[in-house]
Amino acid sequence: MSLLLDAANWPLGWPLSAITVTATLYLFGGWTSATSTSLAKRGRGAAFYAGLVVLALAVCSPIDAFADALFWVHMVQHVLLMMVAPPLLLLGRPWPRLLRPLPLAFRRSVAKVVLVGPTLAPARRLGSWLARPLPSCALFSTVLLAWHLPVLYDLTLQHWLIHDLEHALFFGAALLFWIHLVPAASSRPQLAAGQRAISATSALLVSWILAIVLGLAPRPLYLSYAARETRPGGLSALADQHLAAGIMWVPGSIPYAIVIAISIIQWLGPVAGASHRQELVRHRG
Repeated sequence: MSLLLDAANWPLGWPLSAITVTATLYLFGGWTSATSTSLAKRGRGAAFYAGLVVLALAVCSPIDAFADALFWVHMVQHVLLMMVAPPLLLLGRPWPRLLRPLPLAFRRSVAKVVLVGPTLAPARRLGSWLARPLPSCALFSTVLLAWHLPVLYDLTLQHWLIHDLEHALFFGAALLFWIHLVPAASSRPQLAAGQRAISATSALLVSWILAIVLGLAPRPLYLSYAARETRPGGLSALADQHLAAGIMWVPGSIPYAIVIAISIIQWLGPVAGASHRQELVRHRG
């Protein structure tokens, strides 16, 4: 408990500052919105702020402090960054609200450089391609698996800059992926319900593969954790790894399962409705 209350384990660094600025912009953007306040709008706001809280817990709380000592805590951090925070943030439809409080001249100048200017044209083409459903799903799964390779994972525990890069890629790839699974997250064409179910299932299977590898490994796979003489809770390195596999296997699967269930219901809904109408017609006939 004393470790949880230690101020050093609640860092007030730039991530918390960025989260605070984002929350403020979203709040002001809602105030200046032309749309009336409704239950749906309040729900979107609640989802967005919940996503920010999850993001803050992942990188600005004892979760981040204990991640270097306990693999299972580090896996909780990865699940929050990739499977929990992104869909919650996207449910809040953040893009218009975050930009609206900024000065119009600033928005126009930035849009001119980012959206139209020739300097960033190659980056725009690459970003546009990566944002498509299939590439974004492949990128999301590749980033997840690649950073859990022992050589890269141990590197993140030894160099904080590489660790921050890992988290940035986790979060960025997750936003590109989840935007296709969250209804009305953007103005881009949405995937059909069946396609969302397939995309979520494919990502779920990739995370299960990682969980199975970690859970069935007969020895610790990561030297940085295996080399520790003691760890909080008295866990062995192998037990810590197996617990991390369980985190990825069960809690990490819940967001996918929600999307799959909703997508299947939406997919089968018109079919079930048509069958019901046909049955009524037969009875009336």
